[in-house]
Amino acid sequence: MREEIRKELELFGFGPSVLQAALRQLPKKMWCYQPRSDRWSIHDIVIHLADAEANAYIRCRGFIAEPGNAVPEFDSGRWRQSLGYFNQSVREALDIIIHLRKATHKLLCALPDHTWENNVTHPRLGTITLKRWMTIQERHIPHHIEHMRENYNSWSKLHPARKPAAVPEFSRSESIAPVALAID
Repeated sequence: MREEIRKELELFGFGPSVLQAALRQLPKKMWCYQPRSDRWSIHDIVIHLADAEANAYIRCRGFIAEPGNAVPEFDSGRWRQSLGYFNQSVREALDIIIHLRKATHKLLCALPDHTWENNVTHPRLGTITLKRWMTIQERHIPHHIEHMRENYNSWSKLHPARKPAAVPEFSRSESIAPVALAID
């Protein structure tokens, strides 16, 4: 079983590093930009990813310790609205993502093969195995990086890069005479 999911498990573990690399490519001055009222800013997305990672941390353990149980709904829109994402720290959210993903990845790597077939009842997906859940989770960060890139593309159309200031050219008659410095 583990060999079947080795690649997804490896990608799952790299998620926070991929997110950090993507954020380094995006100017911080546009992280609060929202292309439309129904779209999230990059800042909102990072905070959402921290909340989602905290939920994933608990859900993963539920698959292992309490298979067959139902897991609660995670309404990300309500979380964003209720928790004041704008006032939360992206740096702290990144720390949460890094630490929780590392702990979850370490746990998943140590599981016996039969555990991957454990299942829970998900509010939207129905009965889902740990294997399928991990594959979905592995794609969560890259999915949101695509939204970040879309935000950047939209923002860059409204804020084109400035051209460097032109260096004035002087004709011979306008040339600047060297300044003599008096040294005492």
